[in-house]
Amino acid sequence: MVDEKKRNIEEITKCPECGSSQLVRDYERGELICNSCGLVIDESYIDQGPDWRAFDAEQNESRARTGSPMTFTIHDKGLSTDISWKNKDSYGKSIPTRNRAQLYRLRKWQKRIKVSNAAERNLSQALQELERMASNLSIPNDVRETAAVFYRRAVKQNMIRGRSIEGVVAGAIYAACRATGVPRTLDEIASVTRVKKKEIGRTYRIMSRYLKLNIMPSKPEDYVNRFCSKLKLSMEARKKASEILKMAEENDLTSGKGPTGVAAAAIYIASLMTGERRTQRAVAEVAGVTEVTIRNRYKELTEKLQLTVEQEA
Repeated sequence: MVDEKKRNIEEITKCPECGSSQLVRDYERGELICNSCGLVIDESYIDQGPDWRAFDAEQNESRARTGSPMTFTIHDKGLSTDISWKNKDSYGKSIPTRNRAQLYRLRKWQKRIKVSNAAERNLSQALQELERMASNLSIPNDVRETAAVFYRRAVKQNMIRGRSIEGVVAGAIYAACRATGVPRTLDEIASVTRVKKKEIGRTYRIMSRYLKLNIMPSKPEDYVNRFCSKLKLSMEARKKASEILKMAEENDLTSGKGPTGVAAAAIYIASLMTGERRTQRAVAEVAGVTEVTIRNRYKELTEKLQLTVEQEA
């Protein structure tokens, strides 16, 4: 009954009196109030927060009685326990020498029972590999979580059979990067793994079909911030590159062309227009394309968009 009431309260998104969606939750009084007309929608709202107060980050950490949040990047989702390698008890006192052998055996068996069968062992190895690749690519945590979910779904669909774990992990990372709007090129992912670029692309296509991933093609705009950061360009140059890409998209100059090549050409043009010159070679190395590609896209963009660019000396 309580759970049902709680669910009903959480489902309220609009005021029944005036229809406003500006609702305020007053946890001190346990009330759900409309900010527009002042109607008290519910007066027995449950406070979901902790039953203690903290006045700084250190106090907040020391008073918390829960562990780390659940994560898909660990094979047991982070719900198992660990016995610390420090030979100290919960009070911080050193454990007597006579008990250390017993503690060593407990640690050893704890480590063994965390992985109960071959499937879990493979999943553990795969997620460790995923963590390694993601760290080398400087991928944020939300993308890692998405990649881990994709890999777990691929395991359930029996997609791993006959394929290397490393290849499927690389495909999952590539899919997650594109799905979350922080794309990485196949060359970048291939550089941190022993799997060839062609194999990663094939695995990604199979994964998209098996898991029915509705992932849209990446856009040149998705690469601008990362490429500009690597080239140490100012915010003005980034805005200029984004403007050029927007104009190119409106004039249908981006369709059918590699997004990294178009993004690299726009950044190169923006660097010349803002006086922060970067060579074609420098931009090509960062974007993972050839100088010829940049020259071709540069010519197309400047001619079709009628951009006046001061040529590099």
